[in-house]
Amino acid sequence: MPHHITLIAGDGIGPEVATATQKVIDALGVHVIWDEQDAGLGSLKKHGSALPECTLNSIRKNTVALKGPTTTPVGEGHISANVQLRRTFDLYASVRPVRSVLGVKTRFEDVDLVIFRENTEGLYAGLENEISNGVILSIKVVTEKATRRIAKAAFEYAAKKGRKKVTVSHKANIMKLGDGFFLKVVREVAQNYPAIKLEEVIIDALCMNLVSNPSKYDVLVMENLYGDIVSDLCAGLVGGLGLVPGANIGEEVAIFEAVHGSAADLAGKGVANPTALLKSACMMLEHLGELSAGERLETAINQVLATGKIRTCDLGGTASTNEYADAIIAALSR
Repeated sequence: MPHHITLIAGDGIGPEVATATQKVIDALGVHVIWDEQDAGLGSLKKHGSALPECTLNSIRKNTVALKGPTTTPVGEGHISANVQLRRTFDLYASVRPVRSVLGVKTRFEDVDLVIFRENTEGLYAGLENEISNGVILSIKVVTEKATRRIAKAAFEYAAKKGRKKVTVSHKANIMKLGDGFFLKVVREVAQNYPAIKLEEVIIDALCMNLVSNPSKYDVLVMENLYGDIVSDLCAGLVGGLGLVPGANIGEEVAIFEAVHGSAADLAGKGVANPTALLKSACMMLEHLGELSAGERLETAINQVLATGKIRTCDLGGTASTNEYADAIIAALSR
């Protein structure tokens, strides 16, 4: 049976990396029927909305989407399409695997960790008010339901993948009620997984440790703001956002996306690196039960990057987006 997948190309380089990813997935032999939809700045101009109802209906119907980067104005303008998607479909788990890539030289060579970020509340709940002239109040929301399910997702992943430790990061020494409650609930969930060690680390100490010895960590779970910052920090350990995948997962819908920006300055030049979206597609294929195809694609990406012969400009090469995609397709048949 074919897989019906909503494809949101996005803005800037999004259409280019999305086309390359479609091309590679088709070469895998996985039968996909793509339902192409709009979101982001381009959608705002076309539909009058950064996330039109036709896109939402497509995702509701298909339950799986692959998404390129979208543009969001800073400090003004429309609400982020990503934020709207998370709220609309209750995509409570942001999952970001971060692994060292053979052939991409960085300070560390043995990074292999996964960040589970609670995706629906915390300071990102968007509850802000100007309570008096020059005074803004931002409310941080922590609930038992949201905390328990992100903690369970992290421990279930660790158990499924044979990982031995889950690290919860917090600031409960200062925010004793909010972060203290988050920590309490994670401890309760951990009791159901006696084979997996629970480690507790204050968020600032975690950041220091990550840039000095990231190999000591395995699976990490944290609230929204911390997870947003730490997941990008960890991407920097392995070569940047262009090399790491991402997924936003709920009970009924899963959206797999490139987590880098839309890079408007590179749009239309044919030099964008599609690796992040390709690796997100690997996660999507696993989610769909296409385990062999996902593993083949991951192996092909790693082989191309390891040889170093075909690389896009962001990795010091001269290959175009299409040349890079063709190299991955060639590696699939080896």
